[in-house]
Amino acid sequence: MSNESIKNLMTQYHKSHLNRTNQLIHYIAVPLIFWSISAALWVVKLPYAINLAIISMALLMLYYFIKSFKVFATMLAFTAICLLLNYWMEEQSLPLLIIAIVVFITAWIGQFIGHHIEGKRPSFYKDLQFLLIGPAWVVFKFFKIKL
Repeated sequence: MSNESIKNLMTQYHKSHLNRTNQLIHYIAVPLIFWSISAALWVVKLPYAINLAIISMALLMLYYFIKSFKVFATMLAFTAICLLLNYWMEEQSLPLLIIAIVVFITAWIGQFIGHHIEGKRPSFYKDLQFLLIGPAWVVFKFFKIKL
């Protein structure tokens, strides 16, 4: 994992997401993928009533905190929404894991369609770190937040 600045990573990520259709697909697919991963991890219960989602998301927040406090704060809010949704769905006795798997697969198909339209390979082919940058880029771009 490189030690590049968050601004540089976001700029590099943006370069493979210039097509408007690809961006629109990412605005939908990336948050759904992020949520579906949190949901799949949510169903893994650990001792003392802790689940794997909370631990995993805490580690992800540490990554964002190291990169940028603004990215950390923004992604913490988005992550909290995902975790609250997981809690609500579990309380409603919805099949969280099945829904998460279907959403994950469908959203990834959308992502690859978007990149086919764009004519560029997904950024994570170059550096897996872009799997963590993508959600932040989408939130910042969609809500027009400046770094």
